[in-house]
Amino acid sequence: MTEKDRPWVMRTYAGHSTAAASNALYRTNLAKGQTGLSVAFDLPTQTGYDPDSPLARGEVGKVGVPVPHLGEMRRLFEDIPLTAMNTSMTINAVAMWMLAMYQVVAEEQNPDLSPEDVAAQLAGTTQNDIIKEYLSRGTYAFPPEASMRLIADMIAYTVHQIPKWNPINICSYHLQEAGATPTQELAYALSTAIAVLDQVKSSGQVNDEDFEKVVGRISFFVNAGVRFIEETCKMRAFVQLWDEITQERYGVQDPKMRRFRYGVQVNSLGLTEAQPENNVQRIVLEMLGVTLSKNARARALQLPAWNEALGLPRPWDQQWSLRLQQVLAFESDLLEYDDIFDGSHVIEAKVAELVEGARAEIDRVQAMGGAIAAVEYMKSELVSSHAARRARIEAGDEVIVGVNRFETTEPSPLTADLDGAIMAADPEAEKTARSSVEAWKAQRDEGEVAEALAALAAAAKTDANLMAPTLAAARAGATTGEWAATLREVFGEYRGPTGVTGAVVVEAGAELTAVRERVKSTGEELSGNTGGRLRLLVGKPGLDGHSNGAEQVAVRARDAGFEVIYQGIRLTPEQIVAAAVAEDVHCIGLSILSGSHMELVPDVLDGLREAGLGDVPVIVGGIIPESDGRRLLELGVAAVYTPKDFGLTEIMGGIVDVIRRANDLD
Repeated sequence: MTEKDRPWVMRTYAGHSTAAASNALYRTNLAKGQTGLSVAFDLPTQTGYDPDSPLARGEVGKVGVPVPHLGEMRRLFEDIPLTAMNTSMTINAVAMWMLAMYQVVAEEQNPDLSPEDVAAQLAGTTQNDIIKEYLSRGTYAFPPEASMRLIADMIAYTVHQIPKWNPINICSYHLQEAGATPTQELAYALSTAIAVLDQVKSSGQVNDEDFEKVVGRISFFVNAGVRFIEETCKMRAFVQLWDEITQERYGVQDPKMRRFRYGVQVNSLGLTEAQPENNVQRIVLEMLGVTLSKNARARALQLPAWNEALGLPRPWDQQWSLRLQQVLAFESDLLEYDDIFDGSHVIEAKVAELVEGARAEIDRVQAMGGAIAAVEYMKSELVSSHAARRARIEAGDEVIVGVNRFETTEPSPLTADLDGAIMAADPEAEKTARSSVEAWKAQRDEGEVAEALAALAAAAKTDANLMAPTLAAARAGATTGEWAATLREVFGEYRGPTGVTGAVVVEAGAELTAVRERVKSTGEELSGNTGGRLRLLVGKPGLDGHSNGAEQVAVRARDAGFEVIYQGIRLTPEQIVAAAVAEDVHCIGLSILSGSHMELVPDVLDGLREAGLGDVPVIVGGIIPESDGRRLLELGVAAVYTPKDFGLTEIMGGIVDVIRRANDLD
């Protein structure tokens, strides 16, 4: 038996409501044996808006913590010594800004040290992968070329100033949630890594000697699904391919610098609302896929909670997930052996198949000009893969226990009190955050802020590294929204592709054919037999970029014969109402997964009434607690769908029912 291996870094992904509340949660989790911090930011922070922006309405403090300025960053890490902590920040578009504020707080915690000495001690990770934001998560702020420049600037800065920091955590996690097969997850993540390394090389900010260190600091953030043998093979394929790419394409000689370093959050969107207790065993199996193989073991791991398909997990639910890791690491004998898969012909054959498929797909992306040029192609491929998987689940070919098979169940004590089984975000969080920004602006030197932001804008128009002017803006007291607005002014705005038009058409079975007939005949009834089609507007109000559900509804609606209007993510209620008026739609479907449904849906309903479209039915889908669902129906929503309603064709039939009722056709 070899010497026992060290366990991976254990984290829980946390942050909500306010910086003060999140700080208390972090200190509690550290006391329970967590060995690193993983910060979840709210959507306004992630997309570069302050809490008082109209786009932030309903989103403040919902899926993470609002950090609109340096004062809140101080509160977030109060009594947590940053020079002794390993902190992962799930932040992409505004990663440079968050790292700057983190560094300034660390400097303030260590007044006896120079800023350079403090920076040299900081350890952690900024996710900073913008390509997957265009493909799957939607929290981008700037166009691709400008975003890639920010990433290259950060990488160059950290390799010279913060050598223990991982400046980018290339994230295939959301690719899997958006439908990626293991081959696509491998290929698109590695294509992103190639695009980033090529950008750093061409920026000329790092010499050949330091370039090896850049490669050595690149880490990955991977998803692990429930097919844990396949996931184990995927991780071994990642290790092999990364070693090849770094050696052959970039000439990295030191094997340590070629090591595939990765952290994991296991699959959250695969968790079910139906029989949610089954999620515990799903999480354990998914954890095994990234820990069993010593040569491809995760360096850091965070697990979702069993009730994430129902709403926001409570501290106890997060503790349960942490204990799952601790039992595996400290009670089992997992860490006592060399790699248990070495020599397995089954594993070797599967790894070889994945490597071959991924190489071919990487070559295809490179032939298109690389990952940035191929964003639209990759997005379409993911939407098609996801549609195919949804079709398999609906047909029963892919079994989800408790959802499409073994659905009979005893009453669950875990969900006897559904509203008590999840945590509600602080309803006052938005007001608190707005007051915080107001108070912050009142005490700062406005002249100093204006000067710092003007210097940032001037630097953005050159090819200077933007980290120095960003640090200056943080020290001067600029806000997250001001930093991002300054760069938006220089770089421009951007809307990512939806992937819907290029998605493959699903083969129609009997159920879809029957719905098509109803869509066609209802369209004819409403247009007086002139061949008019039913028009469905799919809208994503607010800042929630989880567009997978909306895309799948749009694709299936198209396949069912609807004329679909889908303009992508991040729309205001006013824009959705304007589109409904312009397109003269028969029904509006709103998709919200960020918890902002109780603010944004009533805004859309009010807007429709004001526009004289109060009779157009509105349906809503998302992670919506039962009590909220009842309230939405009382407010006039025609139907509410949650993750338990997995049958897309059935939902299409429901939309036809809603349209017929609204027009007195039945």
